[in-house]
Amino acid sequence: QVQLVESGGGLVQAGGSLRLSCAASISIFSISTMDWYRQAPGKQRELVAAITSGGSTNYADSVKGRFAISRDNFKNTVYLQMNSLKPEDIAVYYCHAYYGLPFRDYWGQGTQVTVSS
Repeated sequence: QVQLVESGGGLVQAGGSLRLSCAASISIFSISTMDWYRQAPGKQRELVAAITSGGSTNYADSVKGRFAISRDNFKNTVYLQMNSLKPEDIAVYYCHAYYGLPFRDYWGQGTQVTVSS
């Protein structure tokens, strides 16, 4: 079992920044890839950013150059630094891990990000 707890969401003006954190209940050394997803009202959940245990990253086109994902394996925490926020970034942001034997999806409870124009 893995528990993921997100924090850091809130209300920010357009052009501002937020940093989301995702704290895992286990050592994330053994989790090969961790991700951030988001779900806007009336839309499907979408992948925002992913990071492997080796530090390789992948981003949705809509956030490239503005968001940065990182992980601290010693703190069992994954971060999402969000800069130059836009109203279209409004969503609930979820931390995700695919892990275990058998492998299964683990999700955090989500953290709301609101951007005022």
